[in-house]
Amino acid sequence: MTTHQEPAAALRHWRAAATEPDSLLIDGFHALKHTLRFGGELRAVVTSDPAGLAELAGRLAPDVAERVLAAAVPVPAAELRALVPRPHPTGVAALAVRPDRQGQLDRLRALPRPAPVVVLDNPRNLGNVGAVVRLAAGFGVTGVVTTGDLDPWHPTVVRAGAGLHYATAVARLPADGLPPGPRFVLDPEGEDIRSVRLPDDALLVFGSERHGVSAELRASADGLLAIPMRPQVSSFNLATSVGMGLFHWMSHTASGD
Repeated sequence: MTTHQEPAAALRHWRAAATEPDSLLIDGFHALKHTLRFGGELRAVVTSDPAGLAELAGRLAPDVAERVLAAAVPVPAAELRALVPRPHPTGVAALAVRPDRQGQLDRLRALPRPAPVVVLDNPRNLGNVGAVVRLAAGFGVTGVVTTGDLDPWHPTVVRAGAGLHYATAVARLPADGLPPGPRFVLDPEGEDIRSVRLPDDALLVFGSERHGVSAELRASADGLLAIPMRPQVSSFNLATSVGMGLFHWMSHTASGD
């Protein structure tokens, strides 16, 4: 697809592509650039602000700017709003091919692993899950697994993750079907995390701010770890806790301790 395509044809193409069961909404410029950087396959790209998109691509993503601009078809802003429930301020949206689920599972289950897997036990907030995917990509961990009924590939999660689902493995699994590896559950009653070195093949299990980790996963833990917190503060945000846990793991990896 190129910018020679007429808006009407681009809109027909989008609507047809959106019916594919493995189509994934990529909402906004930052999600689009990460999708391309990490090997995502695009089906359609539309923009209500081609000049603004060209400026963003040239300034923030020169490595993929040519591909972004070749794929993007200008459409009226009203048409973009009809395609995307909440258009991103950057005025661009895309449809990409969701990665093969089996390939994601193979990456999560392969041993030995060079980096941990983050497990989110029954998370409830879509934005928090997206923030965790973004952290996982930034720290270069193997992937993110969720339990429960929240879809970690929901468009709101992908938007909050800035398209970085393509930079790591992301899957939803039952609690009894998690990848192999020693399990470390983050729990207020656990051992101070600063005293423990986390192995590269660890599963780092985090619960929600309100309910914590389920009794089932807590009972299956190889270790309970606590992040030190000031008394009378009830909890850290989920993504904040994940970031601190991953930084702790990476600090030992970098130092060679």
